[in-house]
Amino acid sequence: MCSLRVYAFVALALSSLIPGLAVAQPYPNKPLKIVVPFTPGGSPDVLARTVAQKLQQLWGQAVIVENQPGAGGAIAAKAVARAPADGYTWLVAPNSVLVFAPLLGAVPYDPVKDFAPIGLAISVENLLVVHPAVPARNVKELLTLAKARPGQLTYASGGPGSPQNFSMELLKSMSGTSIQHVPYKGAQAALPDLLAGRVDVFIGQANTLLPHIESGHLRLLAGTDAKRYASLLQVPTVGEALPGFSVDIWSGFVAPAGTPADVIRKANADLVRVLAMPDVKAVLARQGIEVRSSTPAEMAAAIDADLVRWARVVKDANIKAE
Repeated sequence: MCSLRVYAFVALALSSLIPGLAVAQPYPNKPLKIVVPFTPGGSPDVLARTVAQKLQQLWGQAVIVENQPGAGGAIAAKAVARAPADGYTWLVAPNSVLVFAPLLGAVPYDPVKDFAPIGLAISVENLLVVHPAVPARNVKELLTLAKARPGQLTYASGGPGSPQNFSMELLKSMSGTSIQHVPYKGAQAALPDLLAGRVDVFIGQANTLLPHIESGHLRLLAGTDAKRYASLLQVPTVGEALPGFSVDIWSGFVAPAGTPADVIRKANADLVRVLAMPDVKAVLARQGIEVRSSTPAEMAAAIDADLVRWARVVKDANIKAE
């Protein structure tokens, strides 16, 4: 009996000294940090806080949301890329951070090599609108007007390389039109001039634009996705008038490269579970956000496809960072 106790004591002592002999606790077993690359209030922040609340309930572990805005998302992306690859630091990763920014020049991270995709999460509803003074009530009329008045119409964006800039340059390229770019320091900064009629055209998030559309201060022409949005089935897509056009503004979650595969599988499974909850879908829908969950491999493929597709737009339109 005495010898058995000695062996047990020695084994216990060794396991505490030699990590490899200790029994690993299943993931997750400590708090998770979700880093948001922008200020509070936008769709990435809404996504992070909604998912964090549910994961905390599911796991019984604290889930902390930390906003690290700046440099178009590069500050947050760099921080997560350099975090320990243990699954306890996630980045809310929109395609503006993983695709648009890297295509415009040097960023302190590689969107493919520095991250391990966990999964896509959402697609944000984006709408094409004009000021009511613009004599166009649908996409076809807008394109006809732009061709009749080359260079006379203007469109606003949140700056070079913003989703609005990329989306409108794709529209111009595919339709053979010339519409002048008026950049602002952020999409919100463009709204006053758009509402006042000092710029003509804009593509932006539905939750921001719908109140102005409903009040009659803006005219809605179309949605930008390949299919009609479920919450706006009466609204046509740009692609119905301009075949092949689609812009999907998505966000997902990534972890640092090298995160163990079993940790990524667990993270993905629970993320998909949370996004399937009816109350989560309802909260996001009220913000003009549609759930779009995926596997890690599907998110990796989406990143690769967007990098190829938008690289052509950057080259053709000569889009440059500020």
